[in-house]
Amino acid sequence: MGLLTEFKTFINRGNVLDLAVGVVIGAAFGKIVNSLVTDIMMPPIGYLIGGVNFTDFKVHLNKLAPGAPDITLNVGSFLQIVIEFLIVAFCVFLVVRAFNKMRTNKEEAPAAPPAPSAEEKLLTEIRDLLKKQ
Repeated sequence: MGLLTEFKTFINRGNVLDLAVGVVIGAAFGKIVNSLVTDIMMPPIGYLIGGVNFTDFKVHLNKLAPGAPDITLNVGSFLQIVIEFLIVAFCVFLVVRAFNKMRTNKEEAPAAPPAPSAEEKLLTEIRDLLKKQ
C-alpha cells in the first residue's frame, strides 16, 4: 500500500501537472512548427534554389551497386527537420529570455525607499531647529 500512497502523492504535486501540460502544449507547438516549415518556409526556399522540393531531395545509393534495392538518403527530410529544430530552439530561447528579463526586473524593484543619508539627516535637523525659532 505504501507504493500506491507514494504514487498518489507524486501525482498530486503541482510540478507533475505543470509538466504534463507543458508536454501537451509542446506537442501541439511541434505540429505548428512542422506545418510552418513544411508548408510555408520550404516551398519558397526550394523555389529560390531552382524548384527543388525538399521532401523529394534524396541521394540514391543503388546507383553505386546496380541491381541492389532502391536505397536512399533522405537529405531533404533531414534538412527540414533541422530547420524545424532551429525554429523551436529560437522560440524556447525567446521564452526563456523574456522570463529572465521579467525576473530581473522584479528583483531590481526596490522594496522600500533607501534610508536617508547622513547629509539628509543633518539637513532635517537644521530645518526642524529653524522651525522652532
